[in-house]
Amino acid sequence: MATRSRAGAALAAPLLLLVACAGQPADREEQATSAVPTQPPAATAESDRPPGTGSQDATTEPNEDAAVVDPTEESTSTAPPGPVTVTIGATGDILPHAPVIENANLNAGGGADDYDFAPMFDDVRDLLEAPDLALCHLETPISADNTGLTVPRVLIFNSPTQLADGLASAGFDACDFASNHAFDRGVQGLLDTQSVVEDAGMTYAGPPGQASAADQGVVHDVDGIEVAQLVYSYTLLNLGSPNTDVPDGAPWLEQYLWPARGAEGILADAEQARAAGAEFVVVTMHWGNEYQTEPTQQQREIAETLLGSEDVDLILGSHAHVIQPCETINGKFVVYGMGNFLSNQSPDTTRGGLRKATQEGLVLQVELTRESDGTLSSSMVYQPTRVDLAGHVIRLATPGQNAETYQRTVEALNSLGEGSCDAEPMG
Repeated sequence: MATRSRAGAALAAPLLLLVACAGQPADREEQATSAVPTQPPAATAESDRPPGTGSQDATTEPNEDAAVVDPTEESTSTAPPGPVTVTIGATGDILPHAPVIENANLNAGGGADDYDFAPMFDDVRDLLEAPDLALCHLETPISADNTGLTVPRVLIFNSPTQLADGLASAGFDACDFASNHAFDRGVQGLLDTQSVVEDAGMTYAGPPGQASAADQGVVHDVDGIEVAQLVYSYTLLNLGSPNTDVPDGAPWLEQYLWPARGAEGILADAEQARAAGAEFVVVTMHWGNEYQTEPTQQQREIAETLLGSEDVDLILGSHAHVIQPCETINGKFVVYGMGNFLSNQSPDTTRGGLRKATQEGLVLQVELTRESDGTLSSSMVYQPTRVDLAGHVIRLATPGQNAETYQRTVEALNSLGEGSCDAEPMG
């Protein structure tokens, strides 16, 4: 069962040099309504909401055989601390287009303001509950009162409050919101999204709605092991290319833009997180060209710089809406793009003929081990997934089920060449 995490702060580093920005096509997340079924899909009951953030002190019985220690006597032990290990789970974009929201309404019986996203995660719940820390990437704001929700063919998003409960019940411990849609609902949207995510018992990582909360980096307490997560987007204003444009009246949001921070700025943030006690540092990047499997040269250069440092242990990428390759650099993993985990994107739902790969995503499980001498070892397995548009249920893709998706995902992850990614599919 995944361990709940707590929010902590790593001090923001000073603004450093801007990296060169490659061109990028505009976002075009289509929302057709033809895929909405007339009846809700079969569903199991939603599990109880997970406990809130933080951990409770364990109560233990006294050990009558324990040795009595003299507090005035200095320890003579010279044994180094043992290795520490965490398993981190991650998925692609959570992007509830209007048809996804309609199916959630049907799952809940069709009543006004009633939504149930939990059945959409039934097939993958065990995979999300297994890691010590399961991370989701939110592509949309979440409403606090279910007003102003997403409508078809309008690329300004807002998801129902119940989405957070569905994500928490699926096994997610935390969600980041460093996205090109982060400012779709302005400062109030940031405040609402963070509040709703935290009320559901998950940790929020990403641009906050107030300057006083703008410390880049959240620390997840995983059974006493501190895992820092740093999150960055190429834009917050849904512009088509990497940029340094900051929303009016919210200058504190600049630190969540990787074009403004640059690779050196991200490393400064990671170094401060490590100095504050983090055993592991995970960087999530909203980057790359939409609908393109191949990472940009800029993505690869930034990954090389970050993973070449001792302060960054893992990079998780989003935004492309298709699976992009994995690469092992300095013994550590970068997954340039994790695809769409939940969305309505598909060649069957758009007039623009999106790729089949937009209907696909994956579940990652990355094991990080820090040895007593400080060296890091990593291993990774993954499970390809596919969104079933009849109910928007996330299905497993295996050699015997959704085999085309399975093969396409394996090929995409290894598309940088043999030996570029030392990861294996699950099972």
